[in-house]
Amino acid sequence: MTAGTRDEWQEWRGWRAAAQDALYAPGGFYRRTEGPAGHFRTSVHASALFAQAVARLLCRVDEALGRPAVLDFVDMAAGRGELAGGVLAALPADVAARTRVCAVEIAGRPAGLDHRIEWLAEPPRGTTGLLFANEWLDNVPVEVAEVDAFGVARLVLVREDGTERLGEPVDGDPARWLERWWPLPGEEGLRAEIGLSRDEAWATAVATLRRGLAVAVDYAHTADTRPPFGTLTGFRDGRETTPVPDGSCDLTAHVALDACALPGGRVLPQREALRALGVTGGRPPLILASTDPAAYVRALASAGEAAELTATGGLGDFGWLVQPLGVEDPF
Repeated sequence: MTAGTRDEWQEWRGWRAAAQDALYAPGGFYRRTEGPAGHFRTSVHASALFAQAVARLLCRVDEALGRPAVLDFVDMAAGRGELAGGVLAALPADVAARTRVCAVEIAGRPAGLDHRIEWLAEPPRGTTGLLFANEWLDNVPVEVAEVDAFGVARLVLVREDGTERLGEPVDGDPARWLERWWPLPGEEGLRAEIGLSRDEAWATAVATLRRGLAVAVDYAHTADTRPPFGTLTGFRDGRETTPVPDGSCDLTAHVALDACALPGGRVLPQREALRALGVTGGRPPLILASTDPAAYVRALASAGEAAELTATGGLGDFGWLVQPLGVEDPF
């Protein structure tokens, strides 16, 4: 940390405000033309199996809802519409004909996107179906706290070049959130990301759903696995980098999904969720290599993709926060 001077004070901001501008202000990271796929690889980009699994989940929700005349699929933080388009393509024709697909993203609508996909800046209200937020909450900016030499948790302030210093002690609702969800022992240097803004963002998104299922998928930790020094980091051009709030890189931190969960919600690992949706990663029978070599090669490639999506130490460790509203838990 650096001490800073009184004249420099106006340059220092909390990480939440700094990241909000760096990611979402005009010219911010998420408004750039290349989109998130130009900098990091999500489950959506790893394999079409992910969108197919989400389509199966939407079909389960459809059945639980009694096959409504209009079935909503809301893709939060839609990037450039990759998941929305993949889900629509994977749906059975009779379900697709009843499905309204809404992609929610602050960037402009990408050229060539399927005309059936609505492009919105905010989720529509009063929907019935599935609201799916893949790697959204990790990009909802949060304040960062760090314990000082006296054992006091203070807000971390940052300048545009990434230089940090400690600010005022954490108090009020943020302090209560830390006490409840991420208690910091009085050891100098320990850090936490205060997830209050994410809890609020998730509750607001879920409130737009009249009936159905809301799912948040993200890098996550729970009360028994909180990292001692936090997880704030950056990504640029496919590589992890120092987090700098100047709009040049993604700024992300793992999500306390257990804190976000509303009554009735639960968190499960991605490998468990995807296996329940038919993504197993099992190798095809060797006999297929003799009887239908082309089919064997396709099946082998699919198995490899499924293994990546469910891998321990990789994408399989993502958390799925599953929040049913007026329907049974489909898992």
